[in-house]
Amino acid sequence: MKHSISSALLTLLLLAGCTPKPPMQSADTLYFGGPILTMEGETPQYAETISVKDGKILFVGTQKEADQKIEAKNRVDLAGKTLLPGFIDAHGHLFVSGIQKLGANLLPPPDGDGKSVKDIVSMLNTWQEGNAKTIQKAGWIIGFGYDDSQLAEQRHPTANELDQVSIDIPVVIIHQSSHLAVMNHKGLELAGYNADSADPAGGVIRREADGKTPNGVLEEMAFFGPIFKVLGGLDDQANERIALAGIEAYTQFGFTTAQEGRASQAAAETFRRLANEKKLTIDVAVFPDLQAEAAYMKEHGVSQTYSNHFRLAGVKLSFDGSPQGKTAWLSQPYKVPPQGQPETYVGYPAIPGAEDRQTLVDLAFEHHWQALTHVNGDAAADALITAVANAEAKYGKADRRPVMIHAQVVREDQIDKMKALGIVPSFFSMHTYYWGDWHKNEVLGEERAYHISPTQSALKRGMKFTEHHDAPVALPSAMMILHTTVNRTSRSGEVIGPDQRVSPFIALKSITEWAAWQYFEEKNKGTLTAGKLADFVILDKDPIAVEPEAIKDIAVLETIKEGQTVYKAR
Repeated sequence: MKHSISSALLTLLLLAGCTPKPPMQSADTLYFGGPILTMEGETPQYAETISVKDGKILFVGTQKEADQKIEAKNRVDLAGKTLLPGFIDAHGHLFVSGIQKLGANLLPPPDGDGKSVKDIVSMLNTWQEGNAKTIQKAGWIIGFGYDDSQLAEQRHPTANELDQVSIDIPVVIIHQSSHLAVMNHKGLELAGYNADSADPAGGVIRREADGKTPNGVLEEMAFFGPIFKVLGGLDDQANERIALAGIEAYTQFGFTTAQEGRASQAAAETFRRLANEKKLTIDVAVFPDLQAEAAYMKEHGVSQTYSNHFRLAGVKLSFDGSPQGKTAWLSQPYKVPPQGQPETYVGYPAIPGAEDRQTLVDLAFEHHWQALTHVNGDAAADALITAVANAEAKYGKADRRPVMIHAQVVREDQIDKMKALGIVPSFFSMHTYYWGDWHKNEVLGEERAYHISPTQSALKRGMKFTEHHDAPVALPSAMMILHTTVNRTSRSGEVIGPDQRVSPFIALKSITEWAAWQYFEEKNKGTLTAGKLADFVILDKDPIAVEPEAIKDIAVLETIKEGQTVYKAR
């Protein structure tokens, strides 16, 4: 009997020792040899390897574990470079970014050479000489990105000056804020503006000294109306060229998810058509302008999933203008009002009637459409907070994640109300560099300027926030988003609100994990987790490891969407 027990025990031990090794998992690609920042957790977490299969993350872990579990067709040595989740565009204008890429670049340094009105005219003439076909198709000479705050003259160009480019072809140059523009006299004629024209609701036609004759500068709806007509006249081929140019601009900065944040029906259908033709290389979330496209949204609704990288994700509203253009709606006066305005000037709402604003917010809540609302000034923030509170009382509390885009001048009391209502702040900290000095000296004064994009205030309240570039207002540069969110250093070197700075890791959260959450896409994106999409960006340096002042100099080497390279630096 004892012999039988011993034999059985020996047999079991032998069998245990011969347990077959688990089969190796097949992967398409395995990355190793550099920091792999997963963006999971509350502190930086790194992995040694990550593998991809069929466009999704198969495994994240140590090299030893990978050697035991993963058999990859391709092995990519990062050679010390850093891999992290692909960047997610919390707010931008993909289609108009394509126009910027194709039009005349009038941006001031460091992104362009637009330093004076003379430079603007010269660059437009140069662009005109080399883009006859584009001008013929569009019918206009188009320039993008001039900034009066950075021009030597410290003013906007005029219609008379743009007549130096052409008196026969309409010319429009779009302010870097995208909330103002200047037209030559031919452009004004086609827009229907003359001395007898009244200012449209939510806009201003700036005038000559006589108080009547348009001087070429158009604010808000005075600009949007004519430019939408111009864009609406483009054919399908032109629209597709613009859309693809926008995608090209985004991928070179590491974005694997892009946003068209104020789409016309034509722009939305252009992206849908490109998706059906399988020409979209990254995910494009489209938010049509609800004020203009309510009927379109009622017909199509929203989708929670992408079809060939396209989805209608929600709607966009605009409650005011831009602080740098001095059209944002404030509760207290501008430090220096625009020329011709009284000292009590506080800007103005883009939608003047409170009932009209409420109707639009109610429509979004009723249909459970995520609403992204452009809000810069604190008076506009009050208007949105009130509208959301009223809509919630009417339609019930739910996880709608309404987003306050920019939230530039929100006060501390407003942040408390935003948290209570579940309003997500999407900040625009790039302003601290591009317009920090302008805000302090001209727009808001030091106290309010130091509190723009109050990231630390939101963080202290336990709120998730996102950061964005608002391209084409700024180039769609993820590194400049990170740099400005961390450093908040202006062009002159002044720190604009030192108490609002956050760590590089938190800044990265705002364009990866938290941005995915803003989109309701946290199950598929934002962190390097097995089962999520293989959306990656490879950088030449680790944003967490370098000195904060050097973040802006980090280069995007490769952008990878669902395991496929969509951009690679030469």
